Amino acid sequence: MRLLHTMLRVGDMDKSIAFYTEVLGMTLLRRKDYPDGQFTLAFVGYGNEADNSVIELTHNWGVDSYERGTGYGHIALEVADVYKACEDIRTRGGKITREPGPMKHGTSILAFVEDPDGYKIELLSPSRGD
Repeated sequence: MRLLHTMLRVGDMDKSIAFYTEVLGMTLLRRKDYPDGQFTLAFVGYGNEADNSVIELTHNWGVDSYERGTGYGHIALEVADVYKACEDIRTRGGKITREPGPMKHGTSILAFVEDPDGYKIELLSPSRGD
């Protein structure tokens, strides 16, 4: 078994694709409209789907926002340098919601950024076991 993808419902597909590709540096792997079902799917990631887990963005036509509820947490991305990643994301128009620094009660360096629909993306330094 392997993890294929995580799906997020988005209110504006073009805006979301721009965030994940232009701000976070992912690649748009594929996009398809489903007129009979009135939805669009787009897959973004850092590598091909055969070898990498990716994010599926789902836009249901006519819906421009969703409630995330209390169960959703975040998606985590490992970055070589959290401080530099935040500088780059901020320069490209991304919204940093937790500035980079050590995690509480641990030593990992982390930060949080928010996508256009309010989903949290955690940026983590390479793992040191905490």
